[in-house]
Parts: sequence; C-alpha cells; structure tokens
Amino acid sequence: MKFLIKIILSSFSVIVADWLLKGVNIEDYLTSILVAFVLAVLNMILKPILVLLTIPITMITFGLFLLVINAVIVLVASDIVPGFTINGFWWAVAFSLIVSLLNSIINAENKQQ
Repeated sequence: MKFLIKIILSSFSVIVADWLLKGVNIEDYLTSILVAFVLAVLNMILKPILVLLTIPITMITFGLFLLVINAVIVLVASDIVPGFTINGFWWAVAFSLIVSLLNSIINAENKQQ
C-alpha cells in the first residue's frame, strides 16, 4: 500500500515538472501515474547497475555523473511510456532534478507525520 501511495505522490511531482518545463509533455493524469511507476521500476532495476558500472567516472566528477544517469533513466522512461515525451537530454536533466527535489520534499513531509 505504501508503494502505491508513493507512486501517486510521485505522479504529482511528474505533473508539476511537466507544468514547469516546456520540453516535457505528458498527455494526461493516467500517463503521469504510469511515468511515476516506470521511473520507480527503472530506479530499482537499472539505476544500481548503471551506478556500479560508472563508479570511476562518478568519482572523477564528484558525483555529478549521477545527473547523467538520472537523465538516461528519464529518457528510457520516455521511450517506454506512450504519451510521455522529452525533447532532449537537458530537458531530461531538468525533469529529473525537479522530480527528485519534489519527491524529497514530499517524502520528508510524510516522515514527519
């Protein structure tokens, strides 16, 4: 049940990022829920593999390469989910930053309650 609530709250972050960024397009609310779900699954499965494979470059860039990994995950999600489009790499970086920031705020509020 907690996973489902996190997905719904994360879809709110996805909608806000879509509203703020003109290079991101999400068709409807159901698509935003699907995007949040796909991002959660990709973050559980694909992200640890990518982080492990890129440890040297991540260390050299003091962790900034993790932004590239997040953007790649967002771009993969845009390929998987119909109705979710990203107009380039930098829009994916901005999208991932906004969604991560909003999810952090939402999760911090949930832990306080």
